[in-house]
Amino acid sequence: MRIGIPAETRAGETRVAATPETVKKMLASGHTVMVQNGAGAGAHIPDAEFQAAGATLADAATLYAQAQIVLKVKAPTAEELAQLPRDTA
Repeated sequence: MRIGIPAETRAGETRVAATPETVKKMLASGHTVMVQNGAGAGAHIPDAEFQAAGATLADAATLYAQAQIVLKVKAPTAEELAQLPRDTA
């Protein structure tokens, strides 16, 4: 499964839906993981930590186009929903 972890876009939300440690667990389960560039900034998790855990960095458009499942803290906005392919969970 291709898992995408985008940056949160709702005002005031600084969390990210995964940490480098959970990325490692997803990879160990056989999934691939993409994290949006800067997704961890509000939580003080630099992109390099996600990369070191094995995630691929991507821009939002690429992430939404390629992910089969998207993990977010808050519900996606209408704009984010519009970017999801039809069979994305």
